[in-house]
Amino acid sequence: MTTARLPLFPLNAVLFPGLVLPLNVFEERYRAMMRELLKTDEDEPRRFVVVAIRDGRETAPTATGMPDTAAAAPVVERGPADGFGPDPIQTFHRVGCIADAATVRERSDGSFEVLATGTTRVRLLSVDASGPYLTAEVEELTEGTRDDEAGALAEGVLRAFRAYQKRLAGARERSLTTGAELPDDPSVVSYLVAAAAVLDVPSKQRLLQAPDTATRLREELTLLRKETAVIRHLPSLPAVDLTRAPTHPN
Repeated sequence: MTTARLPLFPLNAVLFPGLVLPLNVFEERYRAMMRELLKTDEDEPRRFVVVAIRDGRETAPTATGMPDTAAAAPVVERGPADGFGPDPIQTFHRVGCIADAATVRERSDGSFEVLATGTTRVRLLSVDASGPYLTAEVEELTEGTRDDEAGALAEGVLRAFRAYQKRLAGARERSLTTGAELPDDPSVVSYLVAAAAVLDVPSKQRLLQAPDTATRLREELTLLRKETAVIRHLPSLPAVDLTRAPTHPN
């Protein structure tokens, strides 16, 4: 397995390969991370690891929100592991995703606006809190496909997802992907559907760490059918963008 030591960015969210992640960075420990990433040569990826925080394990405040809300928050100086307990690795789910920060823009107040994309699933091997921000030793996880089975499952998941979309949009005939065609590749389908479905963090985490594409698709098929049945009895829900996550202030 390929291993690497990379900066670690914990969130109350799950990032999937191929998905876009907007971040508003205002805590000093994460500002320091972004300043270091900016030292990377322009033709090299600016990589860091996004990992989801286990339910009930975080003591530092984090929340989803809009950029102006995050920018208005006071700068809080915390140590790299503050809020994550005496052994930070126990606070995080062990499978995360490498993010490539294509855009890192520093604001006049020293905070950062970041736009990153998930690339590769990884498993946390260790977490180091000795520097200005957390780093982690990680190993890349291969994505098994079992092509014949995954292909058939992907077709079923896409059908179920379209039915789910219609329910989310109030049973109106409109796409939640802003007119974009859904992909054919089973692995890509599995990640996009996992990200777009309205699920809690533990459910999304289980999909991220599924051992192969076929297993993930099979779980998604069960979840989509269940969620579609549930939302038949709920009011219309807002549309979901397939490829973009909410903005996360750290």
